[in-house]
Amino acid sequence: MQKILVSRCLLGHRVRYDGGASGPFDQLQRWIDEGRVVPLCPEVAGGLPTPRAAAEIPGGQGGEVLDGQAAVITTEGEDVSAQFLSGAYQALELVQQHDIRIAVLKANSPSCGNLLTYDGTFSGVKVTGEGVTAALLRRHGVRVFSELELANAAQALAALD
Repeated sequence: MQKILVSRCLLGHRVRYDGGASGPFDQLQRWIDEGRVVPLCPEVAGGLPTPRAAAEIPGGQGGEVLDGQAAVITTEGEDVSAQFLSGAYQALELVQQHDIRIAVLKANSPSCGNLLTYDGTFSGVKVTGEGVTAALLRRHGVRVFSELELANAAQALAALD
């Protein structure tokens, strides 16, 4: 049975930067019931507390963080790139350990965003881009969806089963 990596916040776990959660979602609950879900919050796994200062990537490109060309910076000016990278590589380890080919990660997040991220100005502006974890997983062949694309993720999963 194909497993799926899922952001913990989407499962109702209170691990978001603001101490909140973004789920649960019915489709994710079905996958939990089937034993498919491998949960992870890359930011918490990387050592960041909950709650924590909001963080963004100037320019919004997680791939640039992976390549050492950009940093993840908090509202307080702290560089938390090391924690974001640690969490991303822990996600990759889980993907490899469980032969995961699909991930459902939190939209717009500097870790998990798959289509849009915030631009690094903390003004609410989103740009086309992906978070650090999403970028790393994509580089390793994982299809990354957000909670806004659960139907597409379900179709992709069905094609693998």
